[in-house]
Amino acid sequence: MTKKTPIKVIKREERTRLQSASEQPQNVKKTAQETARDMVGTVTTWVNEFQQKRRTETSRALQNIQNLFPEPAAQPNEA
Repeated sequence: MTKKTPIKVIKREERTRLQSASEQPQNVKKTAQETARDMVGTVTTWVNEFQQKRRTETSRALQNIQNLFPEPAAQPNEA
């Protein structure tokens, strides 16, 4: 004797309610490891931005110093 699986009838109203519920983003809680990874990524980005800014400022300062104090032209040796 074969047992038939029951068929579930889904009414229109229930279907629209299910679809609207599935469209809303689920609040998925991140694990501690994922949260820590995100934090490390953020701090790493901050450090890289700071270092790049410092390099840019240093190169500009060196260019300004070179413009203020140009090196004298090389003079040939007279022996």
